[in-house]
Amino acid sequence: MTVSIGDKIPEATLIEMTADGPVKRTTSEIFGGRKVVLFSVPGAFTPTCSAKHLPGFVSHAAAFKEKGVDEIVCIAVNDAFVMGAWGKDQNAEGKVTLLADGNAEFTRALGLEMDASGYGMGLRGQRFAMIVEDGVIKQLNVEAPGEFRVSSAEHVLSQL
Repeated sequence: MTVSIGDKIPEATLIEMTADGPVKRTTSEIFGGRKVVLFSVPGAFTPTCSAKHLPGFVSHAAAFKEKGVDEIVCIAVNDAFVMGAWGKDQNAEGKVTLLADGNAEFTRALGLEMDASGYGMGLRGQRFAMIVEDGVIKQLNVEAPGEFRVSSAEHVLSQL
């Protein structure tokens, strides 16, 4: 079942690549007592994700901070090493935190997984964005297959 506005973020552990290597972060530490914008991409280094989705959040990071957002988090069903390399490639450091959901446990707990086997990508996360305040989903924007509108940085910024 897919999460809805008003639901609490499920408990899970995600992985962040740091200068000291991979570090586990729990959803309670990421979302508890904070305002966080979370967005999901089907995969690091994929065309729309690299050309539009992540760059939009990187370029608008200051505007999100001005609206009271404590952290912008991007997740993908990729490993932490790939997410770390993608973050460097996209100049995301200090603007967007890239977290790996390598086994799709968090994505499945949200009910927002998709089967991308037809593209040779296996189980992935749908393209979505949400605003979370103190662990509760306040806005949820899930893209229709093949679209990129409601999960864009500009659209999410307009909801704050």
